[in-house]
Amino acid sequence: VESKKKMAKSFMVTPDGVHDFTPLEMGRHELYEELPFMAVPGLQKKEHNMSIAFSSFAAFLDNKETEEYLIKTTGKGMDSDEKEKRMSRMSMMMLDELEEEAVGVTLPLVFAVAIASLLSFNVGYNIGIMNPAESVAYPGHSTFMWSIAVSAFCVGGPFGAGLAGKWADDKGRRGALLLTSWLFIIGGLAQTVAPNLYIVVLARTLIGVASGCTTTLVPIYLGELAPPNLRGVIGTMTQFALVIGIFFADVVAFPLANESKWRYMFLLISVMGICPLVMKPFFLESPRWLLRRNPNSEEARFTIKKLRGFTYDDQVETEVEHYVGAEKSQTLKSEDGDMAKGSPKNATAELFADKSVRLLLISSLVIQVSAQWSGINAVFFYSSMFFEGVIENPLVGTTLMGGINVLATYVAVLLMDKCGRRTLLMWSSAGMFMSCIMVVLSLLGYFSKTVSIVAVASYVSFFELGLGPIPALIVAELFDAKYVTTAMSISSQLNWVCNFCIGLFFPYMNKYLGAYSFGPFAVVLLLTFVYAWIWLPETQGTTPEELQAELIRKNAGVTYHNMDIEGSATQGRQTDQNWAEALLSLEKEDGIA
Repeated sequence: VESKKKMAKSFMVTPDGVHDFTPLEMGRHELYEELPFMAVPGLQKKEHNMSIAFSSFAAFLDNKETEEYLIKTTGKGMDSDEKEKRMSRMSMMMLDELEEEAVGVTLPLVFAVAIASLLSFNVGYNIGIMNPAESVAYPGHSTFMWSIAVSAFCVGGPFGAGLAGKWADDKGRRGALLLTSWLFIIGGLAQTVAPNLYIVVLARTLIGVASGCTTTLVPIYLGELAPPNLRGVIGTMTQFALVIGIFFADVVAFPLANESKWRYMFLLISVMGICPLVMKPFFLESPRWLLRRNPNSEEARFTIKKLRGFTYDDQVETEVEHYVGAEKSQTLKSEDGDMAKGSPKNATAELFADKSVRLLLISSLVIQVSAQWSGINAVFFYSSMFFEGVIENPLVGTTLMGGINVLATYVAVLLMDKCGRRTLLMWSSAGMFMSCIMVVLSLLGYFSKTVSIVAVASYVSFFELGLGPIPALIVAELFDAKYVTTAMSISSQLNWVCNFCIGLFFPYMNKYLGAYSFGPFAVVLLLTFVYAWIWLPETQGTTPEELQAELIRKNAGVTYHNMDIEGSATQGRQTDQNWAEALLSLEKEDGIA
């Protein structure tokens, strides 16, 4: 016996035809259409606001239809107090149903998230692993060769990001991720057996390609598997996987960072690369990719049934409609952007020439430069070098920073949707600036060395509050469909270039600037704060009221039938009759009748 009353069956007439959806299914359809197929941190608030907006929209339609029905059958409608109470009750009922749908997690989805997160974990591991290895690997190496080996990772990254799109379209999301696993395996083995740093440079470049592929593919793959309400949560989990990977690289160094075992640290790269191949039977293909190639795909329907835990075929077909409808809607938006900006070859030139978005473009580029030139990867790449002479065992300080990075990421998740992006960036840059000043003063002897360790920990924490997660989000929030793809591509490439500069030059900054090595980072952070304070626009997101207004505008040409959410006021009406009326209306519009 069902514990709750099933919602009334409804349907809507659109230019594409008649869609047999319950109000809940209509809400899910809107979420599919409006939220990107990306699993990234920071989407939770938009998901929730969209649910609130549709709940209010559905309650408005319910009130309107109930009023019409009561007038038709009793000659008297609801008074204003009854309308308000029903509006509030139906809105809360609709929101409860949508939020309840958000917690549906199945074992196949968990496996998919775990496998993809392991790849993100491997990226983090490769960011951090050269740090503890510096003191034991290849004794007698020069500063120049080691910095080249570290920064080679950033050379491969942009190529991997570009390669990922082609692989994802040609081989499928699953196939592209499996190919990425092979890159990790080959690169890890090459780095493990490398007789000298020249081979390590080549291996790190290949691992960089794999990491660039991963950072592009994982958000797309998981975003296309997960229901809309879970995409932000899952994106947060993959971000955690990356920072935990950095921390794990420090932890394994305790037993392995010595003259006889240091190659095992590099071997773990290949071991983690093998895991997705071993778990291949549980590695499902993206339903969106399958349906894009063939809307009648049986594999897509089988995958959806497993991912959602559905029992009946009509549930699967409804979900297929959500995927296909969202694909069509988002493709139209993309095409509108492409038509507006003209030839793809001229997209970059037009973006830079368009004065109306110049501030947005400058802002997106400034944030990418700031994120890297704040010097955070100087800590993750070289903190062991920095902590020499500051702490008895530099590895302890490095591991402490990795652990704090994980905790700070958790705090950032809690704050991400409560504070504006601009506010978080200002707090982040200001906190990091003050931390840099304290590091410099401590190393000059004005404070104890313990204070310098605390200052670096503070520096890492403030980074994760703003300059860590926000650059990955802000570009998509600043630009509309016309320029967003081009702007994201330019920003990503710039981020990798700036990362490369830090990897290459910080050892020399540490060598020649000494106690002042964090001074240039302080200058960058001060300028970042000033820019965010004066010029950076806020992009926290659209309010539920704005989203509801957008829903009304978007669906102005849609006719809704039987939108009684509770199913109480219209239970005597004949749905079949409404279907016939809707179909007759469509025939008349098409000139058939």
